[in-house]
Amino acid sequence: MDWILTLSLMLGGLAALLLIGLPVAFAFITVTMIGAYEVLGGDRGLLQLARNATQSVANFQMAPIPLFILMGEILFQTGIAHRAIDAIERVVTRVPGRLSVVTVFGGTIFAALSGSTIANTAMLGSTLMPGMLQRGYHPTMAMGPIMASGAIAMLIPPSALAVLVGSLAGISISGLLVAGVMPALLLAASFVVYIVARSMLDPKAAPPDDLPQMALGERWRPFLIYVAPLSVLFAVVIGSLLLGFATPTESAALGCLAALGTGAAYRSLSLDKIGKALMETVKLSVMILFIMAASQTFAQVLSFSGATNGLIKAINTVDPTPTMVLVGMIVILLLLGCFIDQVSMLMVTVPVFVPLAAQMGINELVLGVVYLLTMEIGLLTPPFGLLLFVMRGVAPEGIGMKHIYAAVTPFLLIKLAVLALIVWQPAVGTWLPGLMAR
Repeated sequence: MDWILTLSLMLGGLAALLLIGLPVAFAFITVTMIGAYEVLGGDRGLLQLARNATQSVANFQMAPIPLFILMGEILFQTGIAHRAIDAIERVVTRVPGRLSVVTVFGGTIFAALSGSTIANTAMLGSTLMPGMLQRGYHPTMAMGPIMASGAIAMLIPPSALAVLVGSLAGISISGLLVAGVMPALLLAASFVVYIVARSMLDPKAAPPDDLPQMALGERWRPFLIYVAPLSVLFAVVIGSLLLGFATPTESAALGCLAALGTGAAYRSLSLDKIGKALMETVKLSVMILFIMAASQTFAQVLSFSGATNGLIKAINTVDPTPTMVLVGMIVILLLLGCFIDQVSMLMVTVPVFVPLAAQMGINELVLGVVYLLTMEIGLLTPPFGLLLFVMRGVAPEGIGMKHIYAAVTPFLLIKLAVLALIVWQPAVGTWLPGLMAR
């Protein structure tokens, strides 16, 4: 079978199954089974699929995914995040667009604790948006920072998707987890600059407000109680990786223990909450493991059919530079992000992009950060960005999708600017992981 036909049928079949509403895990396994049977030799191909599935699921490198998910679920179920947001609001004063700035700070902090973009956005929306609208904030100034900072969880550890990208693409998981920190902090700082500038230029968008007069101790005490201790969790995960003290799996386990200890210290832990956290973890982890079970065979089918090498040779005939290839990958990922979910983006592109990047000499960590940031952008890209619908679910009546699209647009432009910066200056993503090797 011609490699172009094989590539078209595999990717086209996957897209068709996703469009008709089949869950991504089942769509991916279905296409992989058919491809393995046709390309890898009938029953022998199915046996190879079974072997690969066993090896993939039993891979020790996959352990951080359920552990990071569990860490975030414990913090979410115990309500620690809500207390932290209230404490942050007390200490951020006399800043234009104060509540929007609080949203960015709170979203970034919770992203470093949960790793869940959906939980982050839903929590910020339900906690902060009603108060912002009540105080006269323009809906775009209320919703935009919530969606933008909620999506940062894609980059900041503990990010389960970062582990998935690393596992699928063969990228150092510990390096990728650390590589997302600087771009995430750069995004958060850019959001704050935009909010302050817009609030100063258009005071009606974010009416000036401040907290009632409080004693210094009254203002800072909740912060020291509910926010400062949470930095221990981030230090446990990132610090253990940077210092070489722990592997990604070990750091994830330490993060779970720290989350349990934090919940117990605040007397927010119960068997019921632990049970809910475990159940949500199982739901998400099983879906990811199903996908991983078929991923290796999917790549083998494309490779054995000649599709991977054929595509690389076709691109090489144009004599592109590594930057041109990387920009092309970004364009494809951004277009896919408008219509399909992040895991589907990975499944469709990784078997093709990873060998191509290796051929062109593109740094694997840069490729990984590009994947994470483009997937983050995809969460916010009309018409089908997932976080757009999460925001619609928590928004009050009278706010439609056109308001949500308008709210997210400036922050999408900021994210695209940071993405361009990473392409121009790859050190933004590679500097911090480079410290691990010293």
